[in-house]
Amino acid sequence: MNAKTPLEPTPTRDEAARKAFVSTLRRHVLTDIAARMRQNYDEVARPGFEAREGRAPGDGPEVHKLMKPTREFRFYSAVRSNAQEMVFASVIPTVERELDNINSAAKELREETAVGGSLTLDPDLEIPRNVTDVDVHRAPGSYHSEYADDDVAAGAVYDRAIDVFAFGQFGANHDDVGQTMANYIRLKYPDLRPGRILDCGCTVGHNTLPWVEAYPDAEVHAIDVAPGVLRFGSARANTQGRAVHFKQMNATALDYPDASFDVVYSSMFLHELPLKDIRGYLAEAFRVLKPGGLLWNMELPPNSAMGAYESFYLDWDSYYNSEPFYKGFRDQDYRELVRTAGFTDADFIEATIPRYTFMSEADFKAAIDKPMTFDSQTGRMDPKGTRWYGFGAFKSTSA
Repeated sequence: MNAKTPLEPTPTRDEAARKAFVSTLRRHVLTDIAARMRQNYDEVARPGFEAREGRAPGDGPEVHKLMKPTREFRFYSAVRSNAQEMVFASVIPTVERELDNINSAAKELREETAVGGSLTLDPDLEIPRNVTDVDVHRAPGSYHSEYADDDVAAGAVYDRAIDVFAFGQFGANHDDVGQTMANYIRLKYPDLRPGRILDCGCTVGHNTLPWVEAYPDAEVHAIDVAPGVLRFGSARANTQGRAVHFKQMNATALDYPDASFDVVYSSMFLHELPLKDIRGYLAEAFRVLKPGGLLWNMELPPNSAMGAYESFYLDWDSYYNSEPFYKGFRDQDYRELVRTAGFTDADFIEATIPRYTFMSEADFKAAIDKPMTFDSQTGRMDPKGTRWYGFGAFKSTSA
């Protein structure tokens, strides 16, 4: 966050040092160690494969099979896996020690500092197995577990962990994805003036609040299945003076009327779902969108658009980071997914977009008019330059 709030526990010096170390380690893994693995592929593994097979590796799985026995891949995977677990180990003790204070502060912020938003929880909602049966991202207890009344532990851990995980690549407020996606739509489609916006799978709302900034006259709703992240997100929104209506809800069964939103948005959400739930969410998004409204998803780029090595690199999470649906999603034809939900091919849109919070608006506006680029910087955190990927469709006015 830009300034310390009552939701942020104060770490001891040892805890702060561990947090800084793990953040630096994450950066080292995803830059220097990853670069050495790529060098081994380019100079040793691929030439050897080409000499044997008379061709280059054809896709991500073939590269994975080729790289798996190598020392460089084993070292990269071992350090990255341990660094991922260290992300949570570096922040959980601080949250645990001050959890009572954080819970109390969050409750006061929700009740006494309301800025027009709301929080609606559903204690009868069945949390889906893709959340409860997997420690997603290796987060202990996943993102749904609760440890006290009015608990925000899951949200507090997530908020602190993302700072370590991203080693600054999400910006000071951890919201570059939301800033990039919301401002891309604002600048690319100036005639779209949404009155109601829905963010699905919002966790604590890092990427929800930028939509409030981009469209200050819109009513913004945000849903998730996990109560703790919603409690935290509601309090966090109040600390920033942003009105958001947070609701506990499953995106595959939206409790909203037909044609009730102008924008339905998600960020890094679809790859957490089994394919049937992806299709269920997209169908629900189509239903609740008004004619002329926009479905917009920030996600990992499809494997079909990426080179063999890039596909292998991005799909690492599916095998080694408790992301069981990751590769299955990226193997899909995104246009077909959207078409099956009711949208037309003619209304499908996609883009690769530079990070909004790391450049001037003028430069950003110029960049988004350039052709899409799919390469090693697409969908991958890289201090030298990242491009996020988004896809979706407008709902036909005749629908």
